[in-house]
Amino acid sequence: MAQATLMKSSLRLVFDNGVDENGKQVFKTKSYSNVKPSATPDQFSAAAAAISTLSSMPLASVERNDTSTIHD
Repeated sequence: MAQATLMKSSLRLVFDNGVDENGKQVFKTKSYSNVKPSATPDQFSAAAAAISTLSSMPLASVERNDTSTIHD
């Protein structure tokens, strides 16, 4: 049976950057790599909250991107 091993994680913050001339919502993102793969959702949320205070744009969402290797 194949198994997945979590290799690395990254934190991606999505900021609300207002609307464009056509009224469409615009977002800006900032990614942070080399996050501990063992970090919990609460730790990701706390880090995102702390980092987002440094931005003038409101935080729209927080994403976690994991990379795993698949092996037998």
